[in-house]
Amino acid sequence: MTMISDPDMPAIELGAQEVVAGKPSPKGTIGVVVAGAALVTIVNLTAAVYLYRGMNDLRVVEARLEQLGQFEQRIGARLDTINNGFQSRFEKLDSQLQADFNEIDRNVARLEQNPPVGASDEGMNAAEPTVVTTSTEAPAVAENMAEPDAIEMPRPPRKRTPAVAPPPNPAYQRIQQADGKVYYRKIN
Repeated sequence: MTMISDPDMPAIELGAQEVVAGKPSPKGTIGVVVAGAALVTIVNLTAAVYLYRGMNDLRVVEARLEQLGQFEQRIGARLDTINNGFQSRFEKLDSQLQADFNEIDRNVARLEQNPPVGASDEGMNAAEPTVVTTSTEAPAVAENMAEPDAIEMPRPPRKRTPAVAPPPNPAYQRIQQADGKVYYRKIN
């Protein structure tokens, strides 16, 4: 084998190596690089675990949101059904009211055209005769009242008097506040 050597180059000795002060040894440098790589790997693994958990949580939230959308559609469909039911009931009531009003209008128009028998303008405006009964006229009035043609006047409604409230119990004290509320407190 042929070796090319340059006479100006120093020869390399393969034996003992000299340690230069201030220069780190290759073993220390490799240890620091390995420790740094291990630290970066641990940080990356931790970030990957949290990212994986976050992705799972995001999938769960998306599934729940999809269910919420379906729930919203079901609620909307039910509200539409209820709204249609109420709308149809309102339309039915409206048509019934219109029919009732039309019937009342027809009855009023018919009554205006054909006044009832016995009801005339003169009879309505005339004052009622007053009857003075004496002892001699009583049998004649009784006979006239027995006739079927006699018109009975309806009785005027009786006025009801409100019931008187019972007196307050002396064992209780009545307290009325400024807002109008009334309280009763028992006196010992």
